[in-house]
Amino acid sequence: MARGKAPSLAEFPALLALAPAPPGAEGHRARMRARLLSAGPEALADHELLEMVLFVALPRRDTKVIAKTLLARFGSFAAAIAAPLNDLLATEGLGEAGAAALKTVQAAALRLARAEVLHQPVLANWERLIDYLTAALARERVEQFRVLFLDNRNRLLADEAQSRGTVNHTPVYPREVVKRALELHAAGLILVHNHPSGDPTPSREDIAMTAEVKQAATALSLVLHDHIIMGNGRWVSLRREGLF
Repeated sequence: MARGKAPSLAEFPALLALAPAPPGAEGHRARMRARLLSAGPEALADHELLEMVLFVALPRRDTKVIAKTLLARFGSFAAAIAAPLNDLLATEGLGEAGAAALKTVQAAALRLARAEVLHQPVLANWERLIDYLTAALARERVEQFRVLFLDNRNRLLADEAQSRGTVNHTPVYPREVVKRALELHAAGLILVHNHPSGDPTPSREDIAMTAEVKQAATALSLVLHDHIIMGNGRWVSLRREGLF
């Protein structure tokens, strides 16, 4: 940039990268890193953990302010990383880099939880399965219908989203569900969907749809093990409720 000339819009990102970190930020970040490494993540509060995530993505910003803004808006660390992308981008100071950092953490958490159940006997690892489904669906803003496809040892072959709908409805096509099961050479199924309202109580439509899928599966010698409905912090098994 020529001396005495005002910077152009194109030059601002480079100038920002050269700007010093906020006063005292380096010492604060070093102390938090040391606490994380010595005492573990439980030693950090939600806003501190968010700060740690944002350090790398936003090295020249005051991430403490952004972290507290995220918590005030979304309520928790988990809710912040699971928030819709458009809501994150609307958070002042976060930007695409910060939003991408949060979504990377969410993706890592889901892959870790999924690895705990992949190729494992699902019915014998129920708690891990519920942990995975909670991470994947509990904070979704629209209804999503998923199918867990199992082999003849009840190990998870695949977890696939069949459809996404509105805040209270998603279309389900039993023929498509069993067709996909045959393509994967699956022996059994577990249906899963979420209620964005947070209340997992099954509706009459949920019960009727389960019966239709069960009928289609039975006709092709497939076992429908259960239908799980996820709420926010709560879940319902139709089999356990005697509604199967």
